[in-house]
Amino acid sequence: MDTAHSPWQPPLIWRAALLLTRALVGLLARLEVTGDVPEHLRRGPLVLAANHISPFDPLVLAAACQTRGIAPRIMATAGLFRVPVLGAAMRHAGHIRVDRGTSAVHRALDDAADAVASGSVILIYPEGRIGLDPGMWPERGKTGAARLALTCGAPVVPIAQWGAHEVLPYHAPRGMLRGIAHALRHRPVIRVHLGAPVDLGETTATTPGAARRATDRIIDALTDTLAPLRPDEPDLPRHVDPSRPSDLSRIHRRDPR
Repeated sequence: MDTAHSPWQPPLIWRAALLLTRALVGLLARLEVTGDVPEHLRRGPLVLAANHISPFDPLVLAAACQTRGIAPRIMATAGLFRVPVLGAAMRHAGHIRVDRGTSAVHRALDDAADAVASGSVILIYPEGRIGLDPGMWPERGKTGAARLALTCGAPVVPIAQWGAHEVLPYHAPRGMLRGIAHALRHRPVIRVHLGAPVDLGETTATTPGAARRATDRIIDALTDTLAPLRPDEPDLPRHVDPSRPSDLSRIHRRDPR
């Protein structure tokens, strides 16, 4: 994949937004970021695969990336792009619209592949939604992140985060003001760690079962990266969000390879 020509550069509006996001997260929580990616990958091509535990964690991940000099393009739900002003800003910043549950959802992967080919860093949630595992561990993933990486030949770095669920509830904006007020008073610790690149164990997305196997490796790596961030919460989270449902249908079971 040739990315040497005219690599994508984050526009000023996105660089400014990253600084603003870091300040906002710092107001509501104590952000601790560990780990890094090799310097030559910070401008891409790169796929960052993150666990999704809260409506607040996109801001957390953006702030964490800013501390490492990374300006990722985020694959985000289409609803955000329909919000006045915000939607236009997200399009201008180069983020990628995902029309979940529609026939247009596959267009997002094509757009992401074009972005990676232009030398971008793409931030994607391989679970495809806020995870509903009762223990808040990464659940069985969708294959989009793996297919993107295998198609483009881009490395995948797991970025695990813990604590964002203490700021905003699952059903935000319902309960948002109460959650923000609690965060302002207590400023919970939010930890983010960038792990080692994932060995996908595959070379092409067209091999039967390759995307599924690579997806399981990404979720395994995310789980391993998350574990040290919650050493005193190995089974269940200490902070319980009563608005958060549980779903056992997508429990991730590690491959015993």
